[in-house]
Amino acid sequence: MEMGFPYARSVVVVHSGRTVKRSGVTTQETRAYLSSLEPGERTRLQWHQLVRGHWAGVENRNHWRRDSLFGEDRSRSRHPGLLANLALLRSALLRVIGHKYPGQPLPALFDQLRSNHRLAFNTIAFW
Repeated sequence: MEMGFPYARSVVVVHSGRTVKRSGVTTQETRAYLSSLEPGERTRLQWHQLVRGHWAGVENRNHWRRDSLFGEDRSRSRHPGLLANLALLRSALLRVIGHKYPGQPLPALFDQLRSNHRLAFNTIAFW
């Protein structure tokens, strides 16, 4: 089967469901992943662990930082365009800060930026 991805060797399909506690509404979702590994190189459990590990990494590296530093999960807006644009801006800001202040702990750096508006402006104005 030709997929247009020359190094893809496997397609992993994951079916998942979740129930919202407050409303009791259950939703189902199907996601597909491409892998350069051969299908027989992993068991079903190992494929599952690879997918879960991927999303745990995304959560730990990116979402957790955006939520802990910017309070992203506390947003009251439900407008998808606004939320997507704010997420892009937050990710871009984290990237700029990571390049401009490599190795500095982000919580302490954000405290500095909040208390020193000139430093905050210079951080983004002259990137």
